Amino acid sequence: MKNKVEDLRNHLFATIEGLLDKDEPLDIERAKAVAQVGSVMVEMAKVEVKAIELLNGNGSKFLQIGMEQN
Repeated sequence: MKNKVEDLRNHLFATIEGLLDKDEPLDIERAKAVAQVGSVMVEMAKVEVKAIELLNGNGSKFLQIGMEQN
């Protein structure tokens, strides 16, 4: 899988950095969109963790739980 939770963190931190850029600040509406998508992905990860717990699964590619990192 190409995108990992670490990538999400990097995008969210880049958004914060963009908002703090005094010379070329990130558009507020764009930052809100990034934050909203990030929130959806966090909720999705919570569901994934719960499913792993309930089904006694062995890992998650997105969260990199119980799997070797590539």
